[in-house]
Amino acid sequence: MSFFLNSKWGGGENQALNNKLVEYFSFGNIKPQVTIDKGFVSIEIDIPTIAEQQTEFNKATSYCEKNQFDQAIPVLHALISKNPSNSEFHRVLGQAYSVVGDNEKAIDCLIDALKWNPKNNYALLMIGNVFARSKNDLQTAKKYYDKVIENDPTDHIAINNLGTNFLQAGKIEDGLAYLEKAYSVNNEYTNTIYGIALANEILGNNFIAFEFGTECLKKCKANDVNFKKLSTELIIKNAKEYLKKYSGEKSFLLYKNIVESLCKRPIKAIEDNTIDTAAKIEYAENYKRDYHLIKYKSNYIGVYHLMMHEIAHLQLATEARSEKANMQFVTNKEQLARFKSDFSKQIDNLRKSGIPNESVEKFFNAIFHGLNLQLFNTPIDLFIEDRLYEQQQEIRPIQFLSLLQMLHESAKSVTDNTVIKYSSATILSGTKILNIVNALLFKDLFGLDLISEFNPTQSELKQAKDFFQEFYEYRDNKAAAEEYELITHWGEDLKLSNYFSLIKEPNFDKPITIEDAISKFESDPLGINSDLEFKEDEMQKFQQSQKELGTNMAVVMFMVDALQYFSKLSISQIKEIALQIALIGTQGISPEKSNYIIPSIKDKQFSGYNLLAYYYVSWKLAIPEMLESLHLPYDGEYQLAKQMFKS
Repeated sequence: MSFFLNSKWGGGENQALNNKLVEYFSFGNIKPQVTIDKGFVSIEIDIPTIAEQQTEFNKATSYCEKNQFDQAIPVLHALISKNPSNSEFHRVLGQAYSVVGDNEKAIDCLIDALKWNPKNNYALLMIGNVFARSKNDLQTAKKYYDKVIENDPTDHIAINNLGTNFLQAGKIEDGLAYLEKAYSVNNEYTNTIYGIALANEILGNNFIAFEFGTECLKKCKANDVNFKKLSTELIIKNAKEYLKKYSGEKSFLLYKNIVESLCKRPIKAIEDNTIDTAAKIEYAENYKRDYHLIKYKSNYIGVYHLMMHEIAHLQLATEARSEKANMQFVTNKEQLARFKSDFSKQIDNLRKSGIPNESVEKFFNAIFHGLNLQLFNTPIDLFIEDRLYEQQQEIRPIQFLSLLQMLHESAKSVTDNTVIKYSSATILSGTKILNIVNALLFKDLFGLDLISEFNPTQSELKQAKDFFQEFYEYRDNKAAAEEYELITHWGEDLKLSNYFSLIKEPNFDKPITIEDAISKFESDPLGINSDLEFKEDEMQKFQQSQKELGTNMAVVMFMVDALQYFSKLSISQIKEIALQIALIGTQGISPEKSNYIIPSIKDKQFSGYNLLAYYYVSWKLAIPEMLESLHLPYDGEYQLAKQMFKS
């Protein structure tokens, strides 16, 4: 090998160049012959010997990769006997001895590696690991790690290892400092991210632990199964611990004040465990009140997140109203009739199975309104949850727990065998797609992938991803009322646009002024009079709404299951179960809650609606004279369940 030299080289400089070239082209003790003469450099390399040793070295490393260290060790010894100045031969031999448990030989080999190349950072790392993990000598290990950092301040793995070993030694704050330094060098390395999360968990910094845990989950590769599992467990644990310390009430009140100033009306909130959802908002204009009202179920996890979600609905509507672009989602009798006509085959099948016509009608009325409600809410909910995540960061752990529970329940509702049996495939698929869109946002925000729980087909998953991509395009620069464009587009894609209408909102009466609000507050500071009237009025409305809503098909399906289970038991056995459920009922039964346990029914957990269905059926069969005292409005559901059970 030869090449021209720059004319400036000559004399003593030739020797410096010669030394550099010898160093560069050396392979351990196999050094090249370098000659510099009259502006030319000639380099002679013993390529056959180098190639032979490289082949043997590759064989040794291959053994190590297969965990065949006993076979790698003699090959490496043979190589070192031929070429003792090759630092990497000693380094890999030290690694092999470390893995088989001979730490003394490992240290000797690694020190030999450093003799021949003091800047062999891999050797420095390994000897540091041996002292830290096998000898529990953190101070000696730190000397080697620090040398790695000195050689290469950007070696985030070395810095991470030092931090991790401090954590393992119980020196949490010292370990965290190194991990944060490693993170500043490389914020994509999941070992470091998880280490920071874990350190903060130990220190009781649950919010920071949660944030880094979700970041780790987001950055895990597809095959990082262990880190995904560890990160998931960590964020759930820290979210729950955070919720014990911070309910979210302060964030709710601050957000409530902001939106009240925007909409120029007060917002009230009352507990109401009779509502169908975890929380709901009633706009002042729709109920002819001078205030907006949020109803919520107090025993639902993350209740303040749910209430903030409802306030966000109001905020979006207020923003749209300011542009005179707010829309109302409405349905009419003609659209309901068209819906029933399109699904007449499914209706006929239910009638032929012996289910009374009245029950079938109620069933499809409920599906019609439920599907429309889901279509209306899903695009809006995406914007709301994204906004809360970005603007209300302090409630993120609470938001996570709240959405996690709702997604689990949604997945159960669309994969239940009984639901699948009695539902139209088209309707069920549409519902599943809209739920998966919510799961996609959840994954985007928190890194946890729940999509598989919905058992989607490829076409359902593709449609959901297309919807989410459309939302994503609006996401950062959303204008007022653009959420209604998504409702229109998705309704068309799901072939549901014939069953609803979006109409421009009418002009409402002028909102009360701040002066009016102050005057009302001074005359009735606790809201006693208005609240009493309201509660009586709302109870009547609730009872009427239950009649209009018709059959709760979730309860029907669970009642069918209960009838099947109780058909194998005696009346005394059923009565025992009835009394056990009644005891649970003294603490309150929430339809949205899960994991209820009936002592006499082994290996089964019940959702709220499932338990209520068993509650009603057990008393109907075993203690019918006392059934009315339960105040469970499921007579119609029971009659329908009996028909299905017989069929």
